[in-house]
Amino acid sequence: MAVKRKHYDELLEPLELELVAMAHWAKARGERICVLLEGRDTAGKGGVIKAIADRINPRQCRVVALPKPSVDEAGQWYFQRYVSHLPSAGQIVLFDRSWYNRAGVEKVMGFASPEQVDAFLKAVPVFEKMLVDDGIRLFKYWLSCSQAEQETRFAERLEEPLKRWKLSPIDVAARTKYAEYTQAREDMFRVTNTGWAPWTVVDFDDQRLGRLTLIRDLLDRLPDTKVADETIDWPDLGHPPLSEAFGVLQPIPPYPVPSSGDD
Repeated sequence: MAVKRKHYDELLEPLELELVAMAHWAKARGERICVLLEGRDTAGKGGVIKAIADRINPRQCRVVALPKPSVDEAGQWYFQRYVSHLPSAGQIVLFDRSWYNRAGVEKVMGFASPEQVDAFLKAVPVFEKMLVDDGIRLFKYWLSCSQAEQETRFAERLEEPLKRWKLSPIDVAARTKYAEYTQAREDMFRVTNTGWAPWTVVDFDDQRLGRLTLIRDLLDRLPDTKVADETIDWPDLGHPPLSEAFGVLQPIPPYPVPSSGDD
């Protein structure tokens, strides 16, 4: 049975407190946390990224969702444009898709040659070991979604104006390649599920349950993140609160909110 919204919110709240504590710990200890979110189209990468980042200081937690490579980037070392987005001390970086594009969409849709894919699969374990050996905490999640559920979500995006921007010609073409994506994923797992950078698969047919599962797993794989809260001296203001006062400019007229009938 799907997790209802109210129940989900109740279950998410204590995890949010732990995420905030984790961020406080990462800043205090200078930890570098890098989370890769990969998976099927419509699986729910954006939703879980929002759930993780929503309560964390955006100056500390960055979301990276890179567009199609530019002409210059296409001529670079493949990993080069990703390296500049890796976390510095105290930072948390969430990749909405990552360097694994080469083993997924680029392979299946023919944007990369077999030789380029093979070279990537040979290089990525070495690349990731360099990151982990340097102290980056690297987490790789694959979000699973059945084709029936994927079709339902595609239909919702097509019908919902606020979600239609999520659809692209690639999505249309990819609909017929569900099995090919499965094979590409398995080929990728076979060589990149390493001891230093393992993959974790999470079922996202129920997106709310998937978010809870992924966040709980991420928190459980970190060490004790308890750090004493910083004491903040908060003296009395010393006078009654002041009203806002404008001279040169005035605020624009407020939005015309109609009566709700409950006023």
